[in-house]
Amino acid sequence: MPLLQIGPHAVQPPVVLAPMAGITNAPFRTLCREFSGGRGLFVSEMITTRALVERNEKTMQLVHFDASEKPRSIQLYGVDPATVGKAVRMIAEEDLADHIDLNFGCPVPKVTRKGGGSALPYKRPLLRAILREAVAGAGDLPVTMKMRKGIDDDHLTCLDAGRIAVEEGVTAIALHGRTAAQHYSGTADWDAIARLKEHVPEIPVLGNGDIWSADDAVRMMRYTGCDGVVVGRGCLGRPWLFGDLVAAFDEDGNPREPGTGEGYAQPTLREVADVMVRHARLLGEWLGDEQRGVIDFRKHVAWYTKGFSVGSEARRRLAVTSSLEELRTLLDDLELDQPWPAGADGPRGRTSGRNRVVLPDGWLDDPQDCSLVDADAESDTSGG
Repeated sequence: MPLLQIGPHAVQPPVVLAPMAGITNAPFRTLCREFSGGRGLFVSEMITTRALVERNEKTMQLVHFDASEKPRSIQLYGVDPATVGKAVRMIAEEDLADHIDLNFGCPVPKVTRKGGGSALPYKRPLLRAILREAVAGAGDLPVTMKMRKGIDDDHLTCLDAGRIAVEEGVTAIALHGRTAAQHYSGTADWDAIARLKEHVPEIPVLGNGDIWSADDAVRMMRYTGCDGVVVGRGCLGRPWLFGDLVAAFDEDGNPREPGTGEGYAQPTLREVADVMVRHARLLGEWLGDEQRGVIDFRKHVAWYTKGFSVGSEARRRLAVTSSLEELRTLLDDLELDQPWPAGADGPRGRTSGRNRVVLPDGWLDDPQDCSLVDADAESDTSGG
């Protein structure tokens, strides 16, 4: 199996960090890259195209990359072809990134109720128009897209969207094997990834969903025939997973036999605590304020400590820290010699599902009618 190729960029191992709001900022990407030795592709948080074009202050911070980040990868969200085109041209002309990914997979109500994210591919002409503007504006930069199976089991769109992507010059497609209605519940449908790969053999297809360990990535690639994997919730509190993923593939990008665990990290709680402090410090440096960094880090505490014997009171105190000294002191009070706990690589992050996707009124009436997109769909600030 050849190296995963995203335009001019060889991605080895064939592994991509999924954009996650409030998570995949520059500090977290730094940690993941360090564990992988700089190998793989690490995508920014979602950037709203209008906010980028208007040079929103928060958005401009989110599109800042460390000098060591190569290639620089930005994910854009937009519903208006003209605005998407302007944002892509801005990135290309101002050399803000080396790769552009387009978000058609977000299932959250504030996005889908305006016709964006995972709702948008149902409107085939609108999807085509956005992709056409993006590819035209990108110049030599590769454009990829990330999507879901569809809105729900009665409104599946991924095969049509994949064919449109090929026709409009998209470089690669990532498919999360769930519908928008599933949100993050249930089990990812790896068969859907296999069907998409068969449907669009012309370009790389990446699989996403239920990759909690490096062996899961290997199993997905062997099962579906996909060209690479996108890892989201599996790396929450586990940035060293990207080191495991390097070990899971040979030098040619072929997945090794799963189950060996050779070269996989199994850190003690002491080693995990050191990563936690470094993560919080990086956030403080990035935000320009130690307290803000530690407060932003709080949401990561439960993910890092999952599986270890850490009492409820200790977890509560860790989750309200406001300085690096306090965080370090509380961590030092734990039983830090605990070995890596068995079964710690299970699901993390959001798991809830929804019975109904919030959509604009009449959205499902006609897949060709693109008049229902909310004009304010891009008004939210970037990052989530």
